[in-house]
Amino acid sequence: MWLLLLAFLLVTCKAKEPVYPESCEDLGLPDDLAYTQSSLALRELADAREMGVGAAVSALPLDCDPAYGDALGHEFNMLTTENALKFGPVHPEPERYDFDAADAIIGFAEAHAMQVRGHALVWHQMNPEWIDQADFTREEWGETLRAHITTVVGYYKGRVQVWDVVNEAMGDGAHDLRKTVWLEGVGPDYIDKAFAWAHAANPDALLFYNDYGAEGLNAKSDKVYELVKGMLDRGVPVHGVGLQMHLSIEDAPDSEDVRANMQRLGDLGLQVHITEMDVRLPNDPDPELDEKQAEVYRQMMAVCVDAPSCTAFVTWGFTDRHSWIPYFFPGEGEALLFDAAYQPKLTYVALQDALSPARIPRPEDYGAECDCEP
Repeated sequence: MWLLLLAFLLVTCKAKEPVYPESCEDLGLPDDLAYTQSSLALRELADAREMGVGAAVSALPLDCDPAYGDALGHEFNMLTTENALKFGPVHPEPERYDFDAADAIIGFAEAHAMQVRGHALVWHQMNPEWIDQADFTREEWGETLRAHITTVVGYYKGRVQVWDVVNEAMGDGAHDLRKTVWLEGVGPDYIDKAFAWAHAANPDALLFYNDYGAEGLNAKSDKVYELVKGMLDRGVPVHGVGLQMHLSIEDAPDSEDVRANMQRLGDLGLQVHITEMDVRLPNDPDPELDEKQAEVYRQMMAVCVDAPSCTAFVTWGFTDRHSWIPYFFPGEGEALLFDAAYQPKLTYVALQDALSPARIPRPEDYGAECDCEP
């Protein structure tokens, strides 16, 4: 999603494209940076509920920052391949695939008994130049996408348990399918085909449709619901919907709406994952905003815990030291569970609270519909 937001900034603010670190030296890591294990990790609480709790992971800090791997392996039972398996990085040339970064991330997951969410096979952003400039026939477009999905999913068969097969295909608001190179090249059935090809390459993997802005009840979430319901009616192998949840305090969805959305998706027989959650704040310190941010995290985890369809909760990163937010939202950050020194924040404690076996539903989790114990 972050490149979509970049495009918005470029159009509206004429911002320069941010420069991500490309080496260990670029990260500027302090010598004394270290993670101290918590007494009760999030993964222990999530394991007790038989659900996933995870974070998006980048290969560079995993290689360069020991504290990053220490915290990741201790706290989470699931990870998402942040950018490593998007089309551009993994398939930079027509006849060449580059699995090095994804291999490092997935190898780490296997060493720490973590499930893997592969992200994302089909997206309108972060495609290589040879795709963006291609002049294929419809048949060639279809074969190109089929070969890509078959190769990537097949390469990780038995190692990646969940795939975001198609990412952000729905237009915003009440609009129908987004105009993308895949819609125009392959045709309006490209989503069905992508899921069928992924399923053929690994029949045991769970296959998700993933999108932003469709977390609660609104025109876009209605369209996503209609999309996946139609896929099921046509016999397409779709198993779940990912709700991204890149949020600020001001635009956080109503928890009751999220619960209702998860309910209707679950009624279709689908799983739901919260897939990319972060809640950005202004850089000016404000304890009141910290508490509001933590409450957004707590409510979203509480809804997930209580919804039978919601089987995983994943944040987009986990430490403010390695976060995409400052690059794309100048003047904002502090969006995750650990600060830049790997100290747990109120957001972390909020997730512990929502995952706790002793948690009692609160009225604010469900609005006026809650029949909660005092």
